[in-house]
Order: sequence, then C-alpha cells, then structure tokens
Amino acid sequence: MSRHRPAITLALHVTLLAGLGGYFGFAAVQGNFGHFHRVQIEAENAELHERRDALETELARLENRTRRLSDDWLDLELLDQQARDVLGLMRPDEIVIR
Repeated sequence: MSRHRPAITLALHVTLLAGLGGYFGFAAVQGNFGHFHRVQIEAENAELHERRDALETELARLENRTRRLSDDWLDLELLDQQARDVLGLMRPDEIVIR
C-alpha cells in the first residue's frame, strides 16, 4: 500500500504543475498583460500617434490662418477670399459661371 501512495502523489504533483504551467502560459499569451494584448496596444498607440500628428498639422494651419486674420496683421487676400466664400461677394469686373 505504501508503494502506491508515492506514485499517486507524483502523478498528482505532475498534473498540478502541468495545469499551473498551462494556465500561466495561456495568461502570458492571451491574458490582460499578455503578448496579444501588447501587440494590440502597440498598434493602437501607432494609430493615435498618426492622429496626433495630423491634428498638430491642422492646428498649425488654423493658427496661421487665425494670425493672418487678426487685427495685428491682416492678410487682404485671405480677407477677400473669406468675404467671397462666406458672404458671396464678388468684384464688379468679374463674371460668375455656375
């Protein structure tokens, strides 16, 4: 009887260790902090960096346009363009083609 007990204990330990190894291996690959989640976060990070760069470019363009329409420095060509677009104005010597 004492010979069977070590074999059962050994089998139980091996099963327990294999189960724990499988669980931690699965968690390392697909868990919240696993490899697949990390790849997904890195892809999202790259996408957000691209979006940030596009927004910074748009912000610089809008700041330039705002500065050009400010009281300190007025760009007459931009003012003329805005008056044409927003108010529908035109010069007397122009012909409108629709």
